[in-house]
Parts: sequence; structure tokens; C-alpha cells
Amino acid sequence: MSNENEVLLEKGKRNDLKVKEERKEGEPTSAFKGASWAALLIGVASYLIGLFNANMQLNEKGYYFAVLVFGLYSAISLQKAVRDKDEGIPVTPIYYGISWFALIVSISLMAIGLYNAGSIVLSEKGFYGMAFVLSLFAAITVQKNIRDTQRAREKN
Repeated sequence: MSNENEVLLEKGKRNDLKVKEERKEGEPTSAFKGASWAALLIGVASYLIGLFNANMQLNEKGYYFAVLVFGLYSAISLQKAVRDKDEGIPVTPIYYGISWFALIVSISLMAIGLYNAGSIVLSEKGFYGMAFVLSLFAAITVQKNIRDTQRAREKN
């Protein structure tokens, strides 16, 4: 008897060590969630560090900061509206249209600002453009992961 209890205890200990929350169906993997958050943090941090160290006037820095914030918000808003429509959740046409318009405006403001910036060398323009695009893409992906995780946990 004693040996059986010891074996059961040993098995219980091994199972305790392996306890991990099982991924729900439809939930993104931890690696994908981590990569998405890392891309967002790297994109935004790179953009802001570059902006902080840039040799431009404060009002120019404010412009580029505002465009980044506007772009992030509009990208997330559009992703939510598109996904809501796809899932049959009511989205008003005006909100859907404004979401598209806001994203197009934010990207246009970034492109026009960089094109007209005479004080920024071409390599810096490319840096800001790429950090901006990375941040937008990562924000959309992070929002998608959050929603997928929430939905997967609600199902089960």
C-alpha cells in the first residue's frame, strides 16, 4: 500500500510540474502574442527615440507625435470595425467610413510631412516611415490577438 501511495504522490508531483493553461481553440499562441507586443513596443519606442533625438523644432516633433497617435488609433478603430462587420456585429456606415478616412488621412499626413521635410535626410525619412508602418501593423495585430483570446475563452 505504501508503495502505491508513493507512486501516486510522485505522479501527482509530476503533473503539478506540468500544469499549464491549455490554449483554447482559436486563441493565438503565446509566441505570436509576444511577437506582436514586441513589434508594437519596438516600433513605437524606435519612432519616439528617433523623434526625441531628431534635430527639428518642437512643433515638428509634436506634429510627428500626433500623427503616430492618430495613426495607431485609426488603425485599431478600422480593424475593429472591419472585424465587427465580418462577424455580423452592427457597424454604422458612417463609423466604418470615418475609420477608413482616418487611417488614410493619418498615412497621408505622415507621407506628406516626410516628403516636405527639408531638414530630414532621406535615411531618417525612411526610418520614420518604417517605424510608423511597423507600429500600425503591430497595433492591429495586438488588438486582433486580444479579441481572439477573449473570444476563445468565452466559447469554452
